[in-house]
Amino acid sequence: MKPEAITFKQLRALREVAETGSITAAAEGLGLTPPAVHTQLKLLEENIGARLLYRGGPGRQRLTPEGAALLEADGIIQAALSGAAAKIDALRAGRAGVVVLGVVSTGKYFAPKLVADLRAAHPGIEVQLRVGNRDETISALQRHALDLAIMGRPPRRPACVVEPIGVHPHVIIAPPGHRLAGREAIAAQDLLEEVFISREEGSGTRILMTRYLDRIGDGAPYRTIELGTNETIKQAVMAGLGIALISQHTVTEELNSGRLVTLAAEGLPIRRQWYLLHRTDLQITPAIRAVHDFIASRKGRFLPAPVNGGGQG
Repeated sequence: MKPEAITFKQLRALREVAETGSITAAAEGLGLTPPAVHTQLKLLEENIGARLLYRGGPGRQRLTPEGAALLEADGIIQAALSGAAAKIDALRAGRAGVVVLGVVSTGKYFAPKLVADLRAAHPGIEVQLRVGNRDETISALQRHALDLAIMGRPPRRPACVVEPIGVHPHVIIAPPGHRLAGREAIAAQDLLEEVFISREEGSGTRILMTRYLDRIGDGAPYRTIELGTNETIKQAVMAGLGIALISQHTVTEELNSGRLVTLAAEGLPIRRQWYLLHRTDLQITPAIRAVHDFIASRKGRFLPAPVNGGGQG
């Protein structure tokens, strides 16, 4: 047997003869001459190493068991090719594909719902979510491991195309019974006397906290406790271990329920932006474009917000 020598022309000739019952009728259906169809069948039988047709009556051709087995395989091949063509069409039209979306840790409070909305709007596109701190997300961009990313401050490298997609406020949180809660204006010195609970080095929130405290304190020292996650930070603040500058989007539930309050200090809330970005050298597929445009079109409506500004101390 020489299956690698089988051609689609040979298989079409066999199928047409099986359906019409004769080489002459098959030739008419295929727009060929009977000798041409006969030649295709002869080559196919040589490639298979078996007889594929026999006479079943006056002028009629019928499939042998080997011929029937070959046509069954041809049906599977044609179905696979048809499926591949449909998939290619969907890929080219942006209805299918795989898109890797990176989100910094703070974004994990809204990213799952955003991905669920994406999948509902584009069910043929597989959106893979990757969550990490700022350094990890930038590193993934540098390694071409992400197609799109959402973060609070675009990186210097790699060079990226950047689009703002929503306001990203940062607040200082404290437990409801804190000594500074409820004040209309809090002096910088009062803040600097507190212990600040912060994220790890490399976190965008940590960078923002450091810049803010250095600015209002004119470089004065302050005490910090480093914790690895926003969830741990929230629990530590509720337990009275200290206060924290944190993304408002990470504490919406706690502010609305009254388990935490925000402090009215100078320059707060710090209003940053969420950005949607991708490398400038990214080969943008239709699927990536569809996901990008969906996120951009939402204009931040997927971002959580406190009810009636809830939680203000």
